[in-house]
Amino acid sequence: MNPTPPPLPPPVLQGIALSKSFGSTHALDAVDLAVRAGESVAVMGPSGSGKSTLLHCLANIERPDSGQVLLDGERIDQLREPHRSEVRRVRFGFVFQFGQLLPELPAVENVALPLMLGGTPRREAERRARTWFAPLGLDGKEDSRPGELSGGQAQRVALARALVAGAQVVFADEPTGALDQTTGQEVIRLLVRVTKEQNAALVVVTHDESVAHWCDRTVRVRDGRIVEETTAAQGAVANAGAGR
Repeated sequence: MNPTPPPLPPPVLQGIALSKSFGSTHALDAVDLAVRAGESVAVMGPSGSGKSTLLHCLANIERPDSGQVLLDGERIDQLREPHRSEVRRVRFGFVFQFGQLLPELPAVENVALPLMLGGTPRREAERRARTWFAPLGLDGKEDSRPGELSGGQAQRVALARALVAGAQVVFADEPTGALDQTTGQEVIRLLVRVTKEQNAALVVVTHDESVAHWCDRTVRVRDGRIVEETTAAQGAVANAGAGR
């Protein structure tokens, strides 16, 4: 007889019956979504479907009107703002479509910023930040400002910034939307690989089927509800490091 597979670990992040309205528009309608450590989930849907609102509620940026958001089994949606901000800074990481790097700071300071905001001395924060550059193919770019980086390089800096403080969950909102197809594929492969290596959960909002292809799971949202959920094709995630 085949041995019984071990039970799955509990989710690191869980949204339970999340609902959110803006005026008469129901952006989310009792949505459930759970993500485990080291798992990558793509959230897809047409404009206005609720996918970005779902990300914002899970990331503690927006409060749901009803439902719960749990991080390691503890509710975070009811925290007061100073604690919500701390969760976003320390336990979550963010990669946006245009990187949102500070243009006046060199790359190493952009990466070190979350650490310094958390009280890490500047020298130590920059030392830790520099350790991310070579693994992400950015060796020699530490002192370059965002305007001196290509789009793909800037997104790699944003990824380093998202992970430098040891994030448990990384949220990526259209991380390849401003990149050409080839560069975008390089960035999403790297994003999936590195978060998996760090045992961080990854939630990616995307319109691009080729981006979702690299994630472990894809959920499709329409009219504020999850209408479909699929698992990645065999081997797609295993090959996420190929071509780097």
